[in-house]
Amino acid sequence: MKTILASGLLAASLIAATPTVAAETIRFAFTDIDGMEAVQREMGPFKEAFEKASGLTVEFFPVSGRTVAVEAMAAGQVDFVLTGPAEYVVFNARLDAQPVVTWVRPDYWSSVVVLDGAPIQSPEDLKGSKISFGEIGSTSQHLGPVTLLSEAGLTYATDYEPVFLNRNVAVEALIKGEIAGIGLNRTHIDSITEKFPDQKFRILMKGDQLPDDVLLASPDVAPEVVDTVRKTFAEQGDAILAAVTTTEENAKYIGGSFNATVTDADYDVVRLMYRNIGITEFAEFVGQ
Repeated sequence: MKTILASGLLAASLIAATPTVAAETIRFAFTDIDGMEAVQREMGPFKEAFEKASGLTVEFFPVSGRTVAVEAMAAGQVDFVLTGPAEYVVFNARLDAQPVVTWVRPDYWSSVVVLDGAPIQSPEDLKGSKISFGEIGSTSQHLGPVTLLSEAGLTYATDYEPVFLNRNVAVEALIKGEIAGIGLNRTHIDSITEKFPDQKFRILMKGDQLPDDVLLASPDVAPEVVDTVRKTFAEQGDAILAAVTTTEENAKYIGGSFNATVTDADYDVVRLMYRNIGITEFAEFVGQ
């Protein structure tokens, strides 16, 4: 009887001493959502669905952009960050952060857009002109369009002058003839078409599907926790995506999915994009 009791107590003590993934709290940041109120509004449904599916507890860590996010991860304040392809390359170079799962966005491609009535019929016609891009360093609004131009034989900042204007300001400049084209993604084309209903735009150049937004993990996160996060997205992706897309801000993910087999090599194409603007070291964000 004593032996049985001792064995039971030993087993109980081992169970109590063994850490479980379910007891983990993981800290999430989102580089394109500014402030806790916005994070809770846009990602609250995701948090609820992910916690239910994984057994993990999610704690939001609000940031005001990519620089704050990478510094927070370097300081051990953040475990996982959802960010864009260009930003991932910097996180990886600086911190050896690794991709866990991509958030696939349908129709995520770059383009160079001109006015429909403009005399520009080929990329060659853009030589010597000004072309506006979105946020400097953005995959879809800067690096992607520049790569399209590079593939057409136009050298960045040599064959044309890159400028960085607010999207609506850029459209107004395009209408006035102050610039010849704008680098945009598909979502932004829809936006300017709605904003400027009296104008017709033409896609001069259109790229292939871009690498997707990626949830990356700090190298300090325990491997078993990373595996749990990856497995949760792989096995419960439909339920998580349904929760994510209940908010208007996440409409870009409607019809998408999660890819839990992503590797760092999938983002080599982004490193090539950086080289097209003259960047060969990736430890700093462009323009900062």
